[in-house]
Amino acid sequence: MEAILLVHGGAGDITDARVDGKLDGMKQALRSAKEHLWPSSGEDGNALDAVEAAVREMECNGNFNAGYGACLNLEEKAEVEASIMDGAELKAGCVTLLHDILHPISVARCVMEKTKHSFLGGTAAQKFALEQGFEQLEDGSLVTKDALLALNEFKNLQAKGLDTTYARTELDVPGEPGTVGAVAIDSKGNIAVATSTGGITGKVPGRIGDTPLLGCGTYADNSIGGVSTTGHGETIMRFNLAQQILSKIRYEKKTAQQATEDACKEMTERLIGTAGAITIDRKGQIGIYWTSKRMAWAYTKGTNIICGINHNEKFIEEL
Repeated sequence: MEAILLVHGGAGDITDARVDGKLDGMKQALRSAKEHLWPSSGEDGNALDAVEAAVREMECNGNFNAGYGACLNLEEKAEVEASIMDGAELKAGCVTLLHDILHPISVARCVMEKTKHSFLGGTAAQKFALEQGFEQLEDGSLVTKDALLALNEFKNLQAKGLDTTYARTELDVPGEPGTVGAVAIDSKGNIAVATSTGGITGKVPGRIGDTPLLGCGTYADNSIGGVSTTGHGETIMRFNLAQQILSKIRYEKKTAQQATEDACKEMTERLIGTAGAITIDRKGQIGIYWTSKRMAWAYTKGTNIICGINHNEKFIEEL
């Protein structure tokens, strides 16, 4: 099996000023994860290690809405969430409502590997993270100037009585960064998925999005494939987007690309909200599609990086 690592950096009304930062950030994520999927030692790569490494890199980058740079709730706080899934045994770890923890994706992996549970949230998740040795950063350490500007703009729109239901997602606020995700298949055919986000600007404290929900933001099954989604969380949750894509692959015998495209289109046609998704099926075929204006995506098979952000666009450079 040919190993592949595929990532996204969010889908929506991404401004021109954000394009280069997103493309560069995804390339760096692929490079930082390369050793996990194509070890220089010649050993077999590990899809789970690769997706975690890629997402960790993007959680440190303010061009994305995950970890540092996360969107802010109405109280100007960053509440982050993440999920990770191993398609070999259908094991998963999910966390939500963490604060001042830089790498929620790694906390999610700890939940998967070190507890008998799959999902921890709020104060319990925070306590667990600290017990596992994760650093409690100073209050507000994940907050960026851009995130504060986006929140202020959101509040101004609300004050004017404008509808913010769909237009003000984590991806549709001008200048605001987007959720991150990664899907990988290794040489043994194991599939893993990881997704991490700060949610949506102006959310009510305690709001939980699609990212930590299995079948919505993340799902991996070696017998079918793996999916990471991004976009309007409430819409993705209601449509169960990741599972819809995999169902089209399994039951309708569609390719990864066709299943991803059809499911995203169906969701937006029925529920208005936009989204995007990245997919790798059990045969190693990839799917990339979004119904929003833009989605940042990139992948590698170990040599070149193929990436893009606009529809019908593709760039190629060496890994």
